[in-house]
Amino acid sequence: VQLQASGGGLVQAGGSLRLSCAASARSSSSYVMGWFRQAPGKEREFVATIRWRGGSTAYADSVKGRFTISVDNAKNTVYLQMNSLKPEDTAVYYCALASRYLILSVLSRSSEYDYWGQGTQVTVSS
Repeated sequence: VQLQASGGGLVQAGGSLRLSCAASARSSSSYVMGWFRQAPGKEREFVATIRWRGGSTAYADSVKGRFTISVDNAKNTVYLQMNSLKPEDTAVYYCALASRYLILSVLSRSSEYDYWGQGTQVTVSS
């Protein structure tokens, strides 16, 4: 499975960006797609996740109410709509895929994801 992330860029605080992640594999009902981010000098952290079929979602507290994750099954693509961006959202954003069912308690663990995209830079200026 190959994941291709895109949509990053430079935006002012308060602005919006939409990230996309296209998966090469045919989607499975058990797949879980996630977005993680890593800022310079910091560990990779969970942002959001969605079950490929059914669409149930989970978010990090830091992005709740500002970010929305969604999936287009026909295009095998997951999106991350980011609104009201803050300078602290600046990071490289990675999409990831877990090719099996994950229970709620482990959805935020990067170690549970099998495939990773190349990352896309998001920079929010103050």
